[in-house]
Amino acid sequence: MERMGEVSRDTKETKIYVRINLDGEGKAEISTGIGFFDHMLEGFARHGLFDLTVKAEGDLWVDDHHMIEDTGIVLGTAIRQALGDKKGICRYGDKILPMDEVLALCALDLGGRPYFSYEAPFVPGNMGDMNTEMVREFFYAVSYSAAMNLHLKILTPGNQHHMAEALFKAFAKALDQATACDGRIRDVLSTKGTL
Repeated sequence: MERMGEVSRDTKETKIYVRINLDGEGKAEISTGIGFFDHMLEGFARHGLFDLTVKAEGDLWVDDHHMIEDTGIVLGTAIRQALGDKKGICRYGDKILPMDEVLALCALDLGGRPYFSYEAPFVPGNMGDMNTEMVREFFYAVSYSAAMNLHLKILTPGNQHHMAEALFKAFAKALDQATACDGRIRDVLSTKGTL
């Protein structure tokens, strides 16, 4: 049985629809109006082997902040929905991922307590049509709406594009690992009996 999450969010600033299949093949249908962000989300879907649909429109004449942050909120909510009661999942995931000269680390826990730690020395400015500050805002929104403990760190900095892409791909691989099911886990991986 495929684990799916489907969430819509409609505000005066943005209108966003996200559908994710955690047991997919890496297919992506992404449209946010921000080309670089679309590229990052396509990489996330492909490398995490998630089927992901994101349809978003909003006040891009202001800037990219509302669109990217709100997409993070909706994606995180869809991930949480897809996980359901979390029975049988591995819960933890981590990845150290190279992208040319850049080395990125992601570690996460789907234990139901949100926390976000981020160390990435981006230079203020834009990568295409996406502001570098929005990498942090996106992942913060995902972590809190999914109720995950998420740590992201650039171990070896370099090109801005490479740093962003390495973080998105490392997150994808770590999330794929954490959401994977292990037949030895009969209930949830916690001494509390709930996640």
